[in-house]
Amino acid sequence: MSEKIDLGHYVLSEDDEFMNANQRAYFRAKLNAWKNDILREARETLGHLAEESANHPDLADRASSETDRAIELRARDRQRKLISKIDSALQRLDEGTYGYCEETGEPIGLKRLDARPIATLSIEAQERHERREKVYRDE
Repeated sequence: MSEKIDLGHYVLSEDDEFMNANQRAYFRAKLNAWKNDILREARETLGHLAEESANHPDLADRASSETDRAIELRARDRQRKLISKIDSALQRLDEGTYGYCEETGEPIGLKRLDARPIATLSIEAQERHERREKVYRDE
């Protein structure tokens, strides 16, 4: 099994066996790189927030700083949820279920997984899910 893979040079091929060792190594590397980027950004944000905690004498500056802080914290919360989805995808890789639709059991497709490595539904299943969601939301 290929443990290390160069994300910049490996090319996914629909001709290869679905979720072969190279594809699994590719997606594992892609997911881990994504997670590491998010964690690095979070550390930078914490450092920035610690530096920015200075009291601003001007009310407008203070309000602007608080708004920026709230936006940044909301973004970090979304990324925290994204890390959970990345961890789930990594677990599915370990279990051998990564790349298969949770609804149909069919392969999700390499292009979709490459674009959205945390995808759990095929395009067709995702569209059905979104249509049902829209119907319930409109009622």
